[in-house]
Amino acid sequence: MEINRREFIDKGTKLTLGLSALGLISNSSFAAREPGKKLKIALVGTGSRGTSTWGKDLLIQYPDQLDMVALCDINPKRLDFAKKYIVTTAPVYLARDFNRMVEETKPDAVIITTTDCFHAEYAIRAMELGCDVICEKPLVTEAWQAQKMLDTEKRTGRKIITTFNARHSASAEEIKKVLVSGTLGKIISAEFMEFLDIDHGASYFRRWHGKSRFSGTLLCHKASHHFDQINWFLDAEPLEVSAFGDVSFYGKNNAFRGKNCRNCSFTEKCDFYWDISDSKLMTEMYVACEKEDGYLRDGCVWDNEIDTFDTMTVEVRYNTGAILSYSLNAFLPYEGQRIAFNGQKGRLDVRRFQRQPWDPGHGSDFRLTHNFKDTKTWHVDPSVGTHGGADKKLKDMLFLQEEKDPLGKIADSRAGIFSSLIGIAARQSIETGKKVNIADVIDFPVGWTFADNH
Repeated sequence: MEINRREFIDKGTKLTLGLSALGLISNSSFAAREPGKKLKIALVGTGSRGTSTWGKDLLIQYPDQLDMVALCDINPKRLDFAKKYIVTTAPVYLARDFNRMVEETKPDAVIITTTDCFHAEYAIRAMELGCDVICEKPLVTEAWQAQKMLDTEKRTGRKIITTFNARHSASAEEIKKVLVSGTLGKIISAEFMEFLDIDHGASYFRRWHGKSRFSGTLLCHKASHHFDQINWFLDAEPLEVSAFGDVSFYGKNNAFRGKNCRNCSFTEKCDFYWDISDSKLMTEMYVACEKEDGYLRDGCVWDNEIDTFDTMTVEVRYNTGAILSYSLNAFLPYEGQRIAFNGQKGRLDVRRFQRQPWDPGHGSDFRLTHNFKDTKTWHVDPSVGTHGGADKKLKDMLFLQEEKDPLGKIADSRAGIFSSLIGIAARQSIETGKKVNIADVIDFPVGWTFADNH
């Protein structure tokens, strides 16, 4: 018997709500392989994220578990740099030779860290060529990509891991534990406020992220982290999305502009001037390679072509009945988050600030307040390492066989697709001024359930 898309989302998920959080459904992991056999990986995309987290760090941290068999990028000079920086003897391939790379080096898994809009293309080709996929977020930036990726995964039987490192932070783990404990009862609504400061926030608008054709806007690139966290925290999936957004600070909102910082006549006048030559790594990775593809890493934040929203609000209704209120502003004087969950029995407040102009505290402050009862507070420090130790925790869970996943932190294609679809639907809502039903965005394969992917 066939069911329609809305029934699939409503009914198919309820059967498994809470199971992944309790560890009753084991998440996909590349650690479950023959003992003593190294996983052969190929890296596609040799920018800063690829060469560090999924390149140099990977080989240093997991020499007994992994073999780097190939590097791939559109830029030949960056490939040469990446090979030296990562310290690998793996052969290099231009992006146009991706199929030949897979055929010659036979990787078990392809790690994708390219510009966001190309994630789906390489993931689909990798699966068609017999490889599993480890993909940076967002998994997709367009609805048609999500459709083709789901169809390909179903047809080939390969698996996809979406690298949502934000699930692995100490504060995210703490939030999940509180919610799983049931102390708040049924969650009625959630609030998520993301603050990006004028350093971190501006960096997105200097890069390709500021052009929606590459990033799908920050609703896909940045907010997919947050949408995935809420989906995971609530063990729920989105039904309806409405949103507002605009380019209110960067882009056209300035009296002057240049092509990029190094060649700008307004360096003394612009508060956002950034000298990329101060970083030897950025200079070697990007400046020395820019003639090959024309990409300027120090682009102007006032570029008139910038169409990625710098301010946005999103409302989401979930299949559990919960409602999310989300906002992101990318031009603030400090950085951090405010997250809250309103349940039948009380409220959980989480506050995380950094690089603020007051006390330099770090980590996250928690406050749990029960109805008709007292409140309690506590503090959670971040772990050591990049992104508060989250990158290392994610990789340990993927590649070390002794690592367990009781909170269901490893994210598969379903998690990647749904987080992206919220951003895609929000973009559609902003453009049309209308509410968007997730079930109308793509045709979910009938029977596509958690059980199929684990």
